[in-house]
Amino acid sequence: MAIRGVRGATVAAADTAEAIRDATRELLARLIELNGLEPEDVASIFFTCTPDITAEYPAMTARQMGWVETPLICGQEMRVPGSLPMCIRVLLHWNTDLPQKLVRHAYLREATALRPDIARP
Repeated sequence: MAIRGVRGATVAAADTAEAIRDATRELLARLIELNGLEPEDVASIFFTCTPDITAEYPAMTARQMGWVETPLICGQEMRVPGSLPMCIRVLLHWNTDLPQKLVRHAYLREATALRPDIARP
């Protein structure tokens, strides 16, 4: 069985714990829906946030959604002029027999601008 990368991104409405949780929950739910992800099949999840997100760790939402055995980590994105503000990104490492070309990624809200070639409504 291979480990495949599953990518996604979204934007929080504000730098509040509630807005960060809402955006993260929506993003993870969409990735679960698109790929049929089960927590026991996910090797690890890496979240990053732009420097303007400070009120909550996206990993906390993943824990609340049942990802309690999955190793999770959060990091900060680089400060790049003109980058998308309030952005939460995720990279899941998924144990699956699917070829990488069949893995579905999700870019939601304003983050669709990051990857319009693979963003899904």
